[in-house]
Amino acid sequence: MHKVYLPQNARSSQYLLAELPLCNELLSHYPDLISCYQALSQSFFQHCQQQGLHHCYFIANDKVPVVRYLPEALTVQTQDQMLFFYNPSYHEGQQAYFDSQYRARKISLLLLSAGDEIRTHAATFHNAVRQALLGFRESLPSLNAGLKLRDHQHIGYDLFARQKGHDQSYGYKMRAVPKRYESRNCLLPAQYHQMNYAVISLPFNRQLRQALTLEHETLASSSVLVPALEQLFFQQVTAQHLKLAALVADGRTPLVRNFQSDKEHVSKELRLLSFDTSNTDPMLQCYWQPELCPDTVHLLLIADDSQLTEGGYARFLQRVEECMKQLVRKLMLNTEKQDVQIRFHQHISYWL
Repeated sequence: MHKVYLPQNARSSQYLLAELPLCNELLSHYPDLISCYQALSQSFFQHCQQQGLHHCYFIANDKVPVVRYLPEALTVQTQDQMLFFYNPSYHEGQQAYFDSQYRARKISLLLLSAGDEIRTHAATFHNAVRQALLGFRESLPSLNAGLKLRDHQHIGYDLFARQKGHDQSYGYKMRAVPKRYESRNCLLPAQYHQMNYAVISLPFNRQLRQALTLEHETLASSSVLVPALEQLFFQQVTAQHLKLAALVADGRTPLVRNFQSDKEHVSKELRLLSFDTSNTDPMLQCYWQPELCPDTVHLLLIADDSQLTEGGYARFLQRVEECMKQLVRKLMLNTEKQDVQIRFHQHISYWL
């Protein structure tokens, strides 16, 4: 049975995001918009409190919530995003974000996991969130309101942690979320979608630019370097028999979704990518702008349905690691100084 060995300092995180359309029928039960926001947020926080959930946010501004690790708690708003940085071992929070003059298309309900054993207790956290959301939904005055629930789980690590002195590692099978949940008495509905993929974000710094310049013996302009990186990356993708991949170097942050539940979308800050994991044909995407030199290049590798084994996604991650090791070797990057952070995502979504 395949296992992938991750460094001891690998970090896990989990958050659940529910979306409630703010329709006219729901609004008609309140005297005005601000009363609606206040009543719904208070009800949401009350049901979270009943389930022992203390890190939750009510968001009614149509911005995409993005959760990342940081030793200190920090919330940042941009034009398109709500960025939540936190350390699950220490932080908790409760806040509502809305503007009485802005009617949101939908309300986002964000719940963040807490503690040290995030992956071990993922099913318990999912059950508690589901109970809180079911209670919240039943309290709504509109009987037609539906909640779409997304469960996001991540585990991140430096591919070259050993070269930096982190010698201890642990073996993971990387089982699919439904199987993990079933073994812990957390049963999902018959209809759900899941996505499993890895994201590697490389700083487009001087070292990387020089490596590409030396490799191709040409001037270091982004119109030449990004296609050069694209060619090297997709060569390694194909060599590892990975069929679904993308390179995003247009200054936007990529978000991956299943084609059955979300369509591709582009904004000033975000690029929503959609993949059909049942498709057996290769799908290699690349996005960049000739006039733009990006700060970061995002490399994405998506697991198709054939890459789920009975043991899990360890074999898929082994191929991702080998793909990146070969790419780094081609680029001659210094692995003792260059971070190559792999972030393995496991997402499921369904309607409550």
